[in-house]
Amino acid sequence: MGRPVQSNKAEVRKLGSYSVSINFRDKGYGESHQPNFYLLACIGKEMKMKKFVLILLLMVIACEDNFQVVENNELTFIATEGNFGSSNGAIAVFNGNQQIQNIPDVGDVVQSLAIHNDKLFVLVNNSHLLKVYNITDSGLRLPGINISTDDSGPREMVIVDNYVYFTNWNTQDVKILNLETYFIEGSININGLPESIVSDGSYLWVAISSGSTVEKISLETHEIVETIEVGNGPQQMLLDGNLLWISRTYYSADWAETYYGTTQINIQTGAVTMREYGVGTVCGGDMMLIAGEVYRTFEGGVAPLLMDLKLHRSAKIGTYSSNSLYSAGAKNDNVFMGITSDFQAPDTVYVHNDIGELSNFYVVGASPGDYEVWSRSD
Repeated sequence: MGRPVQSNKAEVRKLGSYSVSINFRDKGYGESHQPNFYLLACIGKEMKMKKFVLILLLMVIACEDNFQVVENNELTFIATEGNFGSSNGAIAVFNGNQQIQNIPDVGDVVQSLAIHNDKLFVLVNNSHLLKVYNITDSGLRLPGINISTDDSGPREMVIVDNYVYFTNWNTQDVKILNLETYFIEGSININGLPESIVSDGSYLWVAISSGSTVEKISLETHEIVETIEVGNGPQQMLLDGNLLWISRTYYSADWAETYYGTTQINIQTGAVTMREYGVGTVCGGDMMLIAGEVYRTFEGGVAPLLMDLKLHRSAKIGTYSSNSLYSAGAKNDNVFMGITSDFQAPDTVYVHNDIGELSNFYVVGASPGDYEVWSRSD
């Protein structure tokens, strides 16, 4: 994947017959979330001072009763992407609200995390790596295992039985990692740029972000058995029972306007429902399950989706600036919201409970992008 151009516009890059907007996260936040590395270098002391003051205020708030030192039986892992081309992506590890480990320089754009059998799997997009760490009570056991993906540009993953299936932009495929041998033993070619990937145990479902389809792939044969039209720009997906929810982001022909939509597939009946939100409705691409309801990022927070795919605006959690909310995710009904003002460290992750109350915050590296929570075994 190529380096973003030095402007506020998304880079338009030819990949085969596709013209796509390159955003190394590509979570669907629109052009305002395309990192502008040239301009960021020129922000100056005033922005840095404001950010420093904000961090000091957070430290003062942490001394209040609402943010007492808490330890529990869970570890929270936060991936910070870092800056494209700088290999300064990192992983921060927290117990309660205390940071117990920081792993710097993990690679160039720490893209996504997954936990399986007391191991943390990490895709590093522009370093073209899949990293595997053993999880212990005190954090991650280093140095871990580095698995080269051969310049594939890995994006998202799902773990089924003893295999990791992960999408790749550069090679336009889904690669298959055997967890017994840690060998990439095959790949499934995809016609387009695959982004999100989920599984129902019998099939893989892969969103093609450069087009308007989701591919249904047999886990038994590793062949595409159906291509489903879902509307332009499918990004992130969430499978909840028989319902596959898909966030969408796409652009006008001149890249001047950003459009958003949501699609739902009933994987049992095959029924497809779409809704367009139009221009000006700022929706991110992240989708999550909170207290049994499906949410997606929307105008500086996350809002539940109704069954007709309308956004339940009055039930939104979070009131952050749409231009600073970089990512959101939910684990165990804790809602993580990654905030960045300049794509430079330090950044902040705010944690809300399932009714929207602010319960915690973490100061982390540049551009927090993904979250995982591990519970100790009894």
